[in-house]
Amino acid sequence: MNEESVLHDRLPNWLLLLGPFLVLGALLAGVYLTSPFGDIEEMADAGMLTILWMLTYIGAIAGIVPVLIGMLWYPYLRRLGDVWIHAVLALSVGVLTFAGVEMTEGILDNAAEAANPFGEALGIAGVPITGLTVGILGTGVAFGVLMYVSRWRYNKISADGNISGIHVAYLVAIGLGLHSIGEGLAIGTAFIQGEERLVMLLVIAFLLDNITEGPTIVAAVASDTEQPPLSKFLLMGAIAGGPVIIGGWIGGFAESALLAALFFGLGLGAIIQVIYEVLKFIGVQKGSSVRAAITQMNIIAFVVGFLIMVVIDEIIIDMFLL
Repeated sequence: MNEESVLHDRLPNWLLLLGPFLVLGALLAGVYLTSPFGDIEEMADAGMLTILWMLTYIGAIAGIVPVLIGMLWYPYLRRLGDVWIHAVLALSVGVLTFAGVEMTEGILDNAAEAANPFGEALGIAGVPITGLTVGILGTGVAFGVLMYVSRWRYNKISADGNISGIHVAYLVAIGLGLHSIGEGLAIGTAFIQGEERLVMLLVIAFLLDNITEGPTIVAAVASDTEQPPLSKFLLMGAIAGGPVIIGGWIGGFAESALLAALFFGLGLGAIIQVIYEVLKFIGVQKGSSVRAAITQMNIIAFVVGFLIMVVIDEIIIDMFLL
């Protein structure tokens, strides 16, 4: 047993449960009170490297940091039994489903705005290239690629028919990472337009939103017998939250409704595939198929996860952005 495990064992449950909330509260207060991003309104005259650095800095705070804070629930999750771990995983499916709904709305909204830059003569199999077409193609490509990667990785690491929790956790991180590109697009667009207040509000909103991704990722790992090294937690946090930075770069320098529809499609395809993997993971742990994951407790947990995101995104964040 390593020193980290010994420390976790000594901490009371209430501290492990409330600790991430306290850290998030301190971070939110720091961002709101100190305005750490400088004078964004002057960035219109700044050089490209300066803008890239600021978008990287903002994206890290809005994306990577809250995911890592959410992962601080891992020691608490380790103390739960399998039934409760499965319920947390079902709750994560609710979170992912809400993200999928957001991705679908993003595809449709940007498809309506995206003109066909190549003209109606250019298309794929006779289908004109439009925002909706690009979004659907992105969904299919992301789903297919992740399914292939999942099967390849599964065959490499599993010789006894069991699915590793860390395998599922990485897939969840990838799916959430593709979803996070849309958040970066919003930040980058507001930043390059010099909307300082909007950038600040978006960062605060995404801090609240992305903390839910931490336990969503590590819930599967909590059921493994061995604790992964810290480096793997950091890597999964970077995979899930880092694409906020990439989205910020795209929104800041290459704003395009067609491109946005593509990334929303990629996010949707990834999330659909990850939901399947999580349900399969629960089912296999229960000694059966995906259908075994559908229990009364898991259904309740799924609804709770979805409603948590509704409250955060549709009520709390809307209050911030008024």
